[in-house]
Amino acid sequence: MDKIRVAIVGVGNCASSLIQGIHFYGDTSIEAAVQGVGLLHPEINGYRPQDIEIVAAIDIDARKVGKPLHEAIFAPPNNTKIFYDKFRYDHVKVAMGNVLDGVSEYMMSYPEHQRFVVADKPNATISDIVKLLRDSGAEILMNYVPVGSQKAAEFYAECCLEAGVSLINCMPVFIVSDPQWGKRFTQAGIPCVGDDVKAQVGATIVHRVLTRLMHDRGATIDATYQLNTGGNTDFLNMLDRNRLGSKRISKTEAVQSQLDVPLPPEKVHIGPSDYVPWQKDNKICFCRIEARGFGAIPLNIELRLSVEDSPNSAGETIDAIRCCKIARERGLAGPLIEVSAYTMKHPPKQFTDAEAYQMLEDFINNGTTVQQAQQEGQYEPAQTVKPAEK
Repeated sequence: MDKIRVAIVGVGNCASSLIQGIHFYGDTSIEAAVQGVGLLHPEINGYRPQDIEIVAAIDIDARKVGKPLHEAIFAPPNNTKIFYDKFRYDHVKVAMGNVLDGVSEYMMSYPEHQRFVVADKPNATISDIVKLLRDSGAEILMNYVPVGSQKAAEFYAECCLEAGVSLINCMPVFIVSDPQWGKRFTQAGIPCVGDDVKAQVGATIVHRVLTRLMHDRGATIDATYQLNTGGNTDFLNMLDRNRLGSKRISKTEAVQSQLDVPLPPEKVHIGPSDYVPWQKDNKICFCRIEARGFGAIPLNIELRLSVEDSPNSAGETIDAIRCCKIARERGLAGPLIEVSAYTMKHPPKQFTDAEAYQMLEDFINNGTTVQQAQQEGQYEPAQTVKPAEK
């Protein structure tokens, strides 16, 4: 079976966990009791995790640009757990990208081992990146640029369109879920997935499930919050509150979409709370849901969730990549609604998680797309509501 040829922009913690996982699951010497742990789909239409081949990588950090990929994924400021390192990428050197709005000035007051250090190299042009994608034979580009990088995300989306490469947009700039961008990918005949990856068992999915549970059991939610802390560059970058607009929309809408009647803006607060350096890639979520049950009696849930943030992300992207590959084989184009609904916080259409799971399985096993299913009266999307602007 052919390899799935993938390029990565943003060689940070998420890229590190994904690459480690590709090789971890391909190591047949690992005991059987561990080998399949953490995978929803050990195989998707014949494609296993080890069938993913990283053929190109792009970054802007001086400690990564020009380095072999197997060194770059463990270079500062990366600080996720190392669970597998028995591989080399001597043939893949990290190329210089285009900084644009990818680095917050706010980060510059922090020590170098915690923040980005921009390489003293010329910024890549669209033609540079398109050439890299074409020369490497990449089919899919993983976008891991930082939160708030609107111009950078659009730059790499343009590169994908020109190179004929699929985009999996793992960060909260709205490309795949934006009708105009989605139309352009459709017209170009290129499938895409996005936006803003939803972790395997992370703060957003747990909050969504509990919200839907309340709804489905007849309880009325009055207010809720989700406060997150972490010590990776994602949390450091998000201390610059000016970069958080799309992130707050993405996370808030993901939860609000599970309610028939959304909460008033002043009754819901969801988003990053603070940067705690010693937490490294560990993310702590504090969640509270205040509700009323039968007889209008108070019913409250308090939750503390602790997860390693980047492996949690890779648990979904490893499926998104393989689904995008089979979409390319099937000649599909534009936003993959079912894949996005399951793996992303801000897909083109919101569904309940139970619906999204069934849609994904139908897509994989039967080749059924959402458009076909909706024509048959199935999968009516959940209500999608944007929070009021701050």
